[in-house]
This record gives sequence, structure tokens and C-alpha cells, in this order.
Amino acid sequence: MQSPPTGSSGGSSDLLVEIVETLEACGLDDDAYQLHEYVDPGALEQLIASADETIAVQFTVEGIPLGVSPDGVDVIIEDEPQSVGE
Repeated sequence: MQSPPTGSSGGSSDLLVEIVETLEACGLDDDAYQLHEYVDPGALEQLIASADETIAVQFTVEGIPLGVSPDGVDVIIEDEPQSVGE
């Protein structure tokens, strides 16, 4: 029996799994969104895999800001300005 062609490497699908796991860790159910509505997963995989320099792509899924780089997927935490009451 012959295996069907996959069209992507195992490493690239790992990136998508990492994105989904990160979103789940933030409390977002996997059925609450469609990732392709926020970012083109294939293009993101190609961009990260082919980058010669350090690159980071940022996008937001259901209010959760993510940063994706060759090092992995991170939730972006923005510093909120704090007023000092002195």
C-alpha cells in the first residue's frame, strides 16, 4: 500500500500543534476558533522555516496575542501603563 503525499514536513505541523496547545493553555477551546481565519497556517510555516534571520510573526486569535518565531510560540503580554499616585 502506498502512503498519500503529505505536502508538509513533520516539523511544520509541530508549529501548528504548538499554536493550538498555547491557545488551549490560555483557556481557549479548540472548537472556539478556526485558525485559518486569523492566519494562513501554510504561509506561516513556510515563513518561519525559511527565515535566515530571527523573525517573529505576531497575530491575535480570539483576543489572545501570539508571537511565533523559530524558537516557538509565545503569548504576548503587553505592559500596561501604570500611574503612580505620589
